[in-house]
Amino acid sequence: MRGGDGRLTQDLDPAERGPQDACGVFGVWAAGEDVAKLTYFGLYALQHRGQESAGIAVSNGQQILVYKDMGLVSQVFDEPTLGSLRGHLAIGHTRYSTTGSSVWQNAQPTFRPTPYGSIALGHNGNLINTDELARRVDVLSANQLGVATRTSEASTDTDLVTALLAGYPDRTLEQAALDVLPTLRGAFCFVFMDDSTLYAARDPLGLRPLVLGRLERGWVVASETAALDIVGATFVREVEPGELLAIDEDGPRSSRFAAARPRGCLFEFVYLARPDTLISGQRVQKVRTEIGRTLAREHPVDADLVIPVPESGTPAAIGYADASGIPYGQGFVKNSYVGRTFIQPSNTIRQLGIRLKLNALPDVVAGKRLVVVDDSIVRGNTQRAQVRMLREAGAREVHVRIGSPPVKWPCFFGIDFASRGELIANGMSVEEICRSVGADSLGYISLDGLVAASDVPKDSLCRACFDGEYPMELPDPRLLGKHLLENRGIDEPLGPDGLASALIGGGAVEALSRP
Repeated sequence: MRGGDGRLTQDLDPAERGPQDACGVFGVWAAGEDVAKLTYFGLYALQHRGQESAGIAVSNGQQILVYKDMGLVSQVFDEPTLGSLRGHLAIGHTRYSTTGSSVWQNAQPTFRPTPYGSIALGHNGNLINTDELARRVDVLSANQLGVATRTSEASTDTDLVTALLAGYPDRTLEQAALDVLPTLRGAFCFVFMDDSTLYAARDPLGLRPLVLGRLERGWVVASETAALDIVGATFVREVEPGELLAIDEDGPRSSRFAAARPRGCLFEFVYLARPDTLISGQRVQKVRTEIGRTLAREHPVDADLVIPVPESGTPAAIGYADASGIPYGQGFVKNSYVGRTFIQPSNTIRQLGIRLKLNALPDVVAGKRLVVVDDSIVRGNTQRAQVRMLREAGAREVHVRIGSPPVKWPCFFGIDFASRGELIANGMSVEEICRSVGADSLGYISLDGLVAASDVPKDSLCRACFDGEYPMELPDPRLLGKHLLENRGIDEPLGPDGLASALIGGGAVEALSRP
């Protein structure tokens, strides 16, 4: 996965991949509608937010059925599977692992039985107080043996939250959520459900996007407005930071579990969100085009052609060309059909792997002084390969322009560059990075220029990956590792043919697909 532009690639070499977002979430309450198919198409629109696994949970009012597996949405679900998921209420999830390994057992939605029914939950984001939450789960498990999942069985922060929600047999799920949500620290957008009600919650900082939409006969919540569009839902509003929504036959009702302190992720505008999505009232495409105009003003250069690195660099390249007066063109051809692959490349193929996704057009770039516009530089490997490819195609000069400031600090809130050692800008100056990637010049947009392009007040944005100013105090970094909760029995067999299903109290069913 390379970003919020619809690209469905999974780089062959982890050192060459771009920033990865945590997940995409979708939920729908719509009596009389095919909620499984609505969720399928909603997840399809959110595929860019996670490509490791996909899952859907559906309730018919008496039981919850969960189906999930590794792979893309289109690989996990087919017509017979969706036809078996019948009900009036569903949630869905596409996953990229920022906490817990990319294994079948960590696919979402998670599922837990309780004495009053069952719970299914999907999570976008990353929690930073998992050690504290794990201790709390152990206490609940000791007090309510068999109700909550013990820490030894949890391999993700999502597992812990689901266990906590399931640990209050004397309360409704809504009451339990209002008790649990204030104890969570970090980034979270949850969609969860019991047999009859859809819930959505967003952390008090609103670090990740979450929106509410209206169907003719129901309601939808989703990570991005693009997912509302694909299912024909009308955008109503963003779920507020610190808000819990409950949706049933009476429509949405709102509760507040924490005061709102908005600090939405600035990187959503740069890279993660789809260009047709609205964030904070701004169309992402418009913001990215303005980023390109700002780049042209801040880093002008004499050149013959502006080209994007498709697709996430395209809006900024259009803006750069517009502001500079330099013609815009397509210097790269992108293979739209490169999907996630589990085939491990040889060293020779690895060196050529970038060409599976992009190839230069010699007839366009030969003899030209090029401005190459991309969204970000994380490790530098991809840009190095792109510059080399353009020079081999005959480019006379290659001037790289980047639509975000240097990424110098790790993210602990759902973007997977969680080590300063991974970040090329952490140890190099702009001039050194320019030489490293082989460009003739390199220019990053300024932080103030990026914030101005977003049209969101600076104090309402999380900019930590650029300036190191985190919106909350962080615990010991050793407790923030991606695989903190692993080694929890994830290799235990599931039974014949890897399939497992169980009839649980309250008539709830969890049907688990082949790992």
